[in-house]
Amino acid sequence: MSAVTAPGTVTAGCSPASRFDVARVRADFPALGQLVRGRPLVYLDNAATTQKPRAVVEALVGFYTRDCANVHRGVHELSQRATEAYESARRTVARFLNATPDEIVFTRGTTEAINLVAQSFGRSILAEQDEILVTELEHHSNIVPWQMLAEQTGARLVVAPINDRGEIVLEELERRLNERTRLIALAHVSNALGTVNPVEEICRMARQRGIAVLVDGAQAVPHLRVDVRALGCDFYAFSGHKIYGPTGIGVLYGKAELLERMPPYQGGGDMIRSVSFAGTLYNDPPFRFEAGTPHIAGAIGLAAAIEYLDRLGLGEIGRHEQELLEAATIALAEIPGVRLVGTARHKAAVVSFVLDGVHPHDVATVLDHEGVAVRAGHHCAQPLMERLGLPATTRASFALYNTLEEVEVLARAVRRAREIFG
Repeated sequence: MSAVTAPGTVTAGCSPASRFDVARVRADFPALGQLVRGRPLVYLDNAATTQKPRAVVEALVGFYTRDCANVHRGVHELSQRATEAYESARRTVARFLNATPDEIVFTRGTTEAINLVAQSFGRSILAEQDEILVTELEHHSNIVPWQMLAEQTGARLVVAPINDRGEIVLEELERRLNERTRLIALAHVSNALGTVNPVEEICRMARQRGIAVLVDGAQAVPHLRVDVRALGCDFYAFSGHKIYGPTGIGVLYGKAELLERMPPYQGGGDMIRSVSFAGTLYNDPPFRFEAGTPHIAGAIGLAAAIEYLDRLGLGEIGRHEQELLEAATIALAEIPGVRLVGTARHKAAVVSFVLDGVHPHDVATVLDHEGVAVRAGHHCAQPLMERLGLPATTRASFALYNTLEEVEVLARAVRRAREIFG
């Protein structure tokens, strides 16, 4: 683990036991070499979106310059190559999650994947007075679709509380499960606090009661090895752009037997077997849920990102990021006036904090002038901020290419903000 030699000063480089070559990794990300406001960029807004390695950029360029054609429709060579690349990407994602290709639906992102489940699966099982359980940690994308579904069906939204550390109170969650609970929707990792939730245990509780579980994995897949079979969830959603892939592409994993029973979410090309004015015969999953021309290049780029992570090893990445998390937690906690928000025992590499008397937007503005990119605001988690009694926080989120030197720059910049507004 990292060592702290003085308040806010962290030793550089990797620990002797670490085999993760962060300098080599950084060379794969062209965006990291730029100056921002005359200073080297320190990019710590990874929970919002990650930078892209050359392997992903080259995969996108390769598709658009050599194999650009529509999929599943053409007999010509380019269409066949595009189709093979697209379906190969599906197989790559399936291996990544320990699923089968017919359980992988490509979407525009986590948000669309959750909406798909709400409007297809949810509408088919919910009746008046049924209940959907969420937690106080959720992103708006895992709240609003269920509110909309509740309005459509007469169901109720039930909220499981968290403690002051930002952890789900399991006893309280279990107490809220009853014969009317039809679905639990929760984040694997909190985007605002970094809390890693006990998803496997919650899935076990749900399975004993015949309750379906959707997991928002947007913040988990860049940091943790995800095995949907081991978790026991029914649905798992994530976005490509948070795992070093392109924007506009995402994934919904759904158990095959559930997808088979679900009606289409949208109508159009490729989700059909045959169409007549008398009626339409729908395609099998996953194609049933991929109406229209998909984001072919996005799927190919996502597969390239996953293959890149596999080459580095998620275990090594996780150890490196935990070293950064520990170093940042220590360095920020030692700054007078800083209060860490979210101190769960199990966390991914996210540090949220407030500086006494200074609005988080002002802190982020000072950091930007120091070349440090962070996020400030409610992080699309307004109910969570209300629970914490805060309007907003400043959030630094780390990725595989961040360094201990950058943690030092972050801490120094926060001290600068304190000096300016103190």
